[in-house]
Amino acid sequence: MKRQGSGARRRFDPSILRAYDIRGIVGETLGCADARALGQAFAIRVSAERASCRIVVGRDGRLTSPALERALVKGLREAGAHVIRVGVGPTPMVHFADHRLAADGSVMVTGSHNPPEHNGFKLSLGRAPFFGESIQELTHPAPLPRNPGPSVVEDLGVRAAYAASLADGLAGKGRPLRVAWDAGNGAAGALLQHLTARLPGEHHILNGAVDGRFPAHHPDPSKPENLSELAAAVRTDRLDLGVAFDGDGDRLGVVDGAGQIVSPDHLLCVFAADVLTDSPGAALLADVKTSETVFRHISELGGRPRLGPTGHAHMRARVRRGEALFAGELSGHIFFADEHPGYDDALYAAVRLLRALSSGPTLAQRCAALPRTFSTPEIRIPCPDSRKFEVVRSVCDAVIRRGVSPNTLDGVRVCTEQGWWLLRASNTEAAVVTRCETYREADLPELCAAVRGLLIDAGVSAAEALGV
Repeated sequence: MKRQGSGARRRFDPSILRAYDIRGIVGETLGCADARALGQAFAIRVSAERASCRIVVGRDGRLTSPALERALVKGLREAGAHVIRVGVGPTPMVHFADHRLAADGSVMVTGSHNPPEHNGFKLSLGRAPFFGESIQELTHPAPLPRNPGPSVVEDLGVRAAYAASLADGLAGKGRPLRVAWDAGNGAAGALLQHLTARLPGEHHILNGAVDGRFPAHHPDPSKPENLSELAAAVRTDRLDLGVAFDGDGDRLGVVDGAGQIVSPDHLLCVFAADVLTDSPGAALLADVKTSETVFRHISELGGRPRLGPTGHAHMRARVRRGEALFAGELSGHIFFADEHPGYDDALYAAVRLLRALSSGPTLAQRCAALPRTFSTPEIRIPCPDSRKFEVVRSVCDAVIRRGVSPNTLDGVRVCTEQGWWLLRASNTEAAVVTRCETYREADLPELCAAVRGLLIDAGVSAAEALGV
């Protein structure tokens, strides 16, 4: 047995220890000393749970990622890890390497879709998401081993193999499409040339140069303003559709052939039909913010709809446990487990979308065929961390006192004759999150007003945010 040394304990800024990852502002709440300490703590944790300690490490294109990655690798080595560095690329490329190499864990250095001065880390252990209390436990690591043995660092190029594996999903399928791809100067740009060169059809890459300053636009496809360049390119060149990625390539946004943004709800319906064609009766999972249209559509197609809590780590964990063959979030995280290992991979989701559209109706026609509903976007209302859960409990109690039985899987989801509404505490910021949907346009203001009244009674001013 290896003798244990004391090791350096680092006091992390509590604000960087998030529900699903570690993330902060470099130079203020996060630095290289944190990355090194994280590497030590994570390698110790992996060694305690696995027979070996082979850890895949990748990074996005942020200007601070190279220094953080070096410090992370140093900490991993100090704890005796065998480190496999795969370089710059999207988070799903790291998951791909983790699975293909049967590694023991992985760490992706990324700030995801946050502003350029932010950065952080996404972790997996045993090819499962590492989140929640496990992240908090890294602040109390076991001592470093005194004699950890020779540490190995190897550089391994996996881009070509990853791109080839993605392209395999479209080989020999239907008609070729004309597509615009917007990497937003994020990490997905490192893969798009490799991928599109292997795909049939015509492909236009926008903002493909990886640039951590994000000069074109912010890499968050859930914001309509970040899809305007993509939509214009699709309209100008009369393409079939356009796909955009977030900063680390695990979320996507889509526009149809008219340059209209496809709502995540409608996108989930398209994917559900694709999965259920080859896997009839399968269980499909969507988060609590998802439209009722999605769940009804799954049922109409013969699938088994499942409601899940919001949070990509929760969704990935449930898919990994075999609870669903497909899962999707309103945020754009998509999980396939029918022909894929089940982690959120926006590039794979894009290829699956092309495959689904390579025969039959266009994307716009498929969306137009779905029942029309009227909804708010996901609305985030500032609320102190110390109060946000209390506010949700207060609203839940008020609803129950009125004789309503809400779904409390993640916050409060209430179905009415008009439609449904949701209120939950954000896991990533000081806010409560709400969304309302009705089956008639005239009913939406009334439903929003009812939720606004409940929030005001709970001590949260939400009049402006919930105006419709």
